[in-house]
Amino acid sequence: MTDNNWIHPAVTVTNIRNSVPLILELKNGKYESWAELFQIHCRAFMVIEHIIPSTDASASTVTSDTTTNPSRDTELWNRLDAIVLSWIYGTISPELLGTVLVPGSTAQEA
Repeated sequence: MTDNNWIHPAVTVTNIRNSVPLILELKNGKYESWAELFQIHCRAFMVIEHIIPSTDASASTVTSDTTTNPSRDTELWNRLDAIVLSWIYGTISPELLGTVLVPGSTAQEA
């Protein structure tokens, strides 16, 4: 979308725990449930490519016009990736956070 008034749905999420109420822990055996809820949330908010790369280049959630502002796609992608990364960090235990928190990492890496 090239509409300047369009707001990406992911930026409207104020509390990830409403959609992903499970806390992922190292020892609780709930990874499959947590992962499914997290992926559903990411698909609903159009950021699934941040955790599962798309094999279809046309399926990207970044939709700005790169011919008028080539840095806009990168800026939006980076912002959305930071949002998804914060969702991950907000739904895992402090113990697990200590193992995945790496400066400069992406949501997919986490």
